[in-house]
Order: sequence, then structure tokens, then C-alpha cells
Amino acid sequence: MAVFFTSDTHFGDPRVLRIDKRPFKSVPEHDEALIANWNATVSPDDEIWHLGDFALHARPERIDELLGLLNGRKHLITGNNDGAATLAAKGWHSVQAYAELMVDGHAVVMCHYAFRTWKNMGRGWIDLHGHSHGKLKPQTRQYDVGVDAWDYRPVTLETVLGTRRRRLAARTA
Repeated sequence: MAVFFTSDTHFGDPRVLRIDKRPFKSVPEHDEALIANWNATVSPDDEIWHLGDFALHARPERIDELLGLLNGRKHLITGNNDGAATLAAKGWHSVQAYAELMVDGHAVVMCHYAFRTWKNMGRGWIDLHGHSHGKLKPQTRQYDVGVDAWDYRPVTLETVLGTRRRRLAARTA
């Protein structure tokens, strides 16, 4: 079992095609691509934390359908665009605004929003967030796990940490 993270899928939301310039011609194409990427990455036995903004402008039945189509044991960290139907959907293993987790020996705090400071940041804890759609300047031990920053698919903490190290090494070379 692996642990994955994602955010800001915005299933059913036409605004992301325009505002975030996602490379899809229509909302159905967008949703199908994100479902395919998710399922190509996450197995049914994996755990996945969705850090908010799962779906917008989607009927409750569609939200339940989406959760049924997506692999993994799904947890929701609530975002500003998660309405009552998303929060009440049957496919979530848990729903909360904030969570802390140990992953591969790393302590992680998770919220939809990026923190300026967070619990035990001076002791090496990591902040995972969404909301910013890959547009925030990186901060030490803080990572945007939204689909806009990760080729429209979930990522592992190992991938997130490895990518940051490669970027920093490239800048100092």
C-alpha cells in the first residue's frame, strides 16, 4: 500500500479550463483525463489524501459516481469549493479540515491552504497544501500537491521531496 496526495481536481468545474489554462477542450475531457491519470497512479489498495476542491457544479449523484470510479481509500481535507454534496459523499473514508500524518518517517501536516508557519516546522515537519494551483513561490518543507503542479495526477511524498531536491541542486550547479 502506498500513500498518495492530490488537490484541486475541480471535477465538473469549467472555470479551471479558462482560469488555470488546463489543456483540455471540455469539462468531460478534463474529468476523464484526471480519472485516467488517478487510476493509472493509484491502486485500489492505496491510500489517497485529497487536499480540497474535489468537485464543483456537480450533482450529488455525480460526486458519488466520481468517488466510485477513483481507486484508493480516499480521505478529504476540505477546500473552499467543497460543498455539502462533496462533504456528505459516501466514498470518503474521512473528511476533515486539517490532518497530521506520518509518511515514510516524515511528519506531515495537511490543509487545503498553504501555511506561513505550521506545527513543528522548526523540527522538520512538512506542510502539504493545495489551493494555489502551482502558483506560489516554494517555501522550505512546503509543497503544493495540486494537480496543476503534478501533471494532473496524484503524487507520493517521495516524489514531491525528490523533485524539490532536484530543482534545488539544478539551481546551485
